[in-house]
Amino acid sequence: LGDDFEPTPQEEILLEMYDTIKAYEKHATSLRKDAALRKLQARNADFENKRKTRRKPKKASKAKGGSDSDQEEEEEDNNEEDESDEEDKMESKTKYEKREAKLQEWRDEVEEAKAKSGKTAKEEQEKMIAEQLADDNDDDGLRETVLTKKRKTADIDGAQSSLLFNMKPDQTPQHDFSSKLELESRGGKFLFPKVNSADDDDLMQLTGTERKKVWEPPEGAVGPNDGAFLEYLDDFDVEASSSSGNNTVAIKFEVPQDSRRFSFNIAQSNQPDRDFESILFHFNPRQRERGGQVVMNDKEDGIWGQNLSVPLSQLPVIFGKEALTLQIQIHQEGFDVFIDDVHCARLEHRQDLLSDDNNRLCLQFPSTDDYSNPENWKVFKVWWGFKPIMAKSDKLSSVPGVNSFNSVHPRKLFLRGLPKIVPTELDIRRAEIERAFAKYGGSRGLVKVVVYARKTFATVELESERLADLALQEMSGAYQINRARRTKHEALQEERLAKEQAGGGGVRKDRGGWD
Repeated sequence: LGDDFEPTPQEEILLEMYDTIKAYEKHATSLRKDAALRKLQARNADFENKRKTRRKPKKASKAKGGSDSDQEEEEEDNNEEDESDEEDKMESKTKYEKREAKLQEWRDEVEEAKAKSGKTAKEEQEKMIAEQLADDNDDDGLRETVLTKKRKTADIDGAQSSLLFNMKPDQTPQHDFSSKLELESRGGKFLFPKVNSADDDDLMQLTGTERKKVWEPPEGAVGPNDGAFLEYLDDFDVEASSSSGNNTVAIKFEVPQDSRRFSFNIAQSNQPDRDFESILFHFNPRQRERGGQVVMNDKEDGIWGQNLSVPLSQLPVIFGKEALTLQIQIHQEGFDVFIDDVHCARLEHRQDLLSDDNNRLCLQFPSTDDYSNPENWKVFKVWWGFKPIMAKSDKLSSVPGVNSFNSVHPRKLFLRGLPKIVPTELDIRRAEIERAFAKYGGSRGLVKVVVYARKTFATVELESERLADLALQEMSGAYQINRARRTKHEALQEERLAKEQAGGGGVRKDRGGWD
């Protein structure tokens, strides 16, 4: 690796984990050695004490000039002491041999414990790293760099290969979506690359021995629309986006480490003919601005709105990572942004999602920004279709941009605690609720019921606020019922209708701000 190589956060976590395990192993080995040494010292001291107690003290010699009998007794005592010394020497030799044998046995036990502990620690380490890689299966660029580092740090004696070397290297190719997203089984369609489309040499590059089709901003572009990527998001209906209609754009891409910025736009289908003077959703990560941030915004009649900025430090790594998956989910509340399944932000609707005759939106990847600064990123795949709402209601409070608009709907009621039903039973449930609330439909009989498959709730919209209040009081015994929250899309629709009824659309308020 070069001197300028910088590990990714996932790699740093693995390296720190490895260093911690090695420190624990070293400390455990030191503790075992100290315990064995103390035990040996205690046994040696005990042995010396027993040896001293068994040795007989020598008798003092008699004074000079003693009797012959005394001298004979002294000689006998000396002989006995010599014999005792010989016995002590033999016994000491036997004890020494036994002690050495016991010490060797303890040394063998310590070595065996060290080998077993080292093997267990190594297996645990490899298991932890393998689990980490399995959790980050969609982070395709992490696999190769971690394997390179692992070759340098693991298997020092070269006896066995690590578990990482036995992992399949092609679990999620760089240009494909992770199987965890289940896009193939959800219908929808791939907008890029298109199946059986004619090859375009400008959009092809060689990767290994296989040709992979990619899109990237053309060099020398002089404006956002010069060579920009453009595809239409067909069959979009905001009313059905939460239950069955197409609502999710998934983009597989990579951003070079030296990239300063990139962006994409979602707009009404008529905007390509108007040079995108109005944009419903603008997504723009900027690496060199204010410490790095992602800017989300809208544009109406050429004027940018108040942007929503999220620091890059609070998001998954974007710049310098080999592969990412970005998902934009469009529903009645706004645009939810997910990067590698992490809910990063929400831009609530600022313009009414008018449905045209084609019932579609358009997706654009500009070639430059408004000041002709080049964009820098590569797009491998783009998918458009339906996915169940991914936002978790219990975690929305921490998502930037959520609840910037909040209001209670004056005519809509929320029914909860209903039994779950399958799609074939939707019409039956809708008819039951319509009959139950028919008397609150007013002179026009307006009772709009929305039901959902495999959900325990439904909504009922009545003709007026007075009838909704009456239904809330009288039907509370038959249903668990309360006021429904008005979505941002509904509020924008009502605002537009009020302006039309006022005759002239009103004066457009200053939106201020820049892209």
